[in-house]
Amino acid sequence: MSRSPHPLHQPLPERLRPKSLGEVVGQQHLLGEGMPLRIAFESGQPHSCILWGPPGTGKTTIARLMADAFDAQFIAISAVLGGVKDIREAVERAQAAREGLAPQGTIVFVDEVHRFNKSQQDAFLPHVESGLFTFIGATTENPSFEVNSALLSRAAVYVLQPLGEAELREIAARAQAVGGVPTIEPKALDRLVAYADGDARRLLNTLETLAVAARQEELAAIDDAWLLRVLGERMRRYDKGGDQFYDSISALHKSVRGSDPDAALYWLVRMLDGGAEPRYLARRLVRMASEDVGLADPRALRLALDAAEVYERLGSPEGELALAECVVYLAVAPKSNAVYTAYSQARAFVRHDGTRPVPLHLRNAPTKLMKSLDYGKHYRYAHDEEEGFAAGERYFPEGMDEPRFYEPVPRGLELKIGEKLAALREKNRQARG
Repeated sequence: MSRSPHPLHQPLPERLRPKSLGEVVGQQHLLGEGMPLRIAFESGQPHSCILWGPPGTGKTTIARLMADAFDAQFIAISAVLGGVKDIREAVERAQAAREGLAPQGTIVFVDEVHRFNKSQQDAFLPHVESGLFTFIGATTENPSFEVNSALLSRAAVYVLQPLGEAELREIAARAQAVGGVPTIEPKALDRLVAYADGDARRLLNTLETLAVAARQEELAAIDDAWLLRVLGERMRRYDKGGDQFYDSISALHKSVRGSDPDAALYWLVRMLDGGAEPRYLARRLVRMASEDVGLADPRALRLALDAAEVYERLGSPEGELALAECVVYLAVAPKSNAVYTAYSQARAFVRHDGTRPVPLHLRNAPTKLMKSLDYGKHYRYAHDEEEGFAAGERYFPEGMDEPRFYEPVPRGLELKIGEKLAALREKNRQARG
């Protein structure tokens, strides 16, 4: 006797995939009344576009709905698995659909389009321009960096957002409504929503896994204790090499610069919890110490280097405490970007200025010939001068206006540095008349 297929033979995400715009959960900034994609759907005129957003936010669903709305042939290509051969086959299928007895348009959907190289992306251009098919690319990476400018100029870019807590709860309720998942107690649902972290596909795949396990154990409801046992340690989605990574390190850096130790700790822990390499974070802390604290507190740079060394000796998790200590110190330290600014200005000046000769009095004279050519002549040895300062001496190339790159801020140690520089500059002014 043959067994009937199990009702869960079709993956839960596919069972719940929206069949119309009205069923789409989230992305109302694009799909709501009067919003850009809704207008595109209602216009009856498909256009090439790139859907940019995190995993599980509806990129594939929107592409499929667009094909349905325009009664177009839908061809999906995975840039991870596909190549030029797949592109060629898509072109042939699009031509056949256009020239058939019942001519039909084609939508070519390329998932993870940023994985295609330049030549592969270029292969779409002539067919997009000729109107053979409508191109829709989906990407989790910033298309400004990952998609060829030629292709990007021919496609509208729509930014999708992670789903909110209420939207994820609605999706969980729909999963229960179709009989795919047993009752979920409130605390367990809270944990599942946090676990999904804005990713609808992750939520649905997890719910399907839990449903199978609950059925095997004949559970009528899923509670938090059972969920923890089955799910294991809660993991958060974290893209170590993509936009989320760089957005997070930016948030950490700006929290330190903004002198908010609590926010800085939050972003540090978020990155560590998500799998960021602690050695990378240690290097960034050294950079923050020199860029944003600078000479306002020179101890910050030493502390950052010490934290990096401590991590090398202890590893995780013990060494991460040294990184946390460093983050807090950098956040509460007085801030100065004066050296960073001065260095940047000096680089820009030198890049655009000519190569001026070193003044004779500043040149070294290790040989008699050099001395006979007046190398080092009239150089004033600062240590022999009053207070160790050769007032009025010039150190820039001759004929060059003396730029002022370094301007200490009135905070921390630089407050005293500024006072000293002001006094020395006054002595120079008096000596030079």
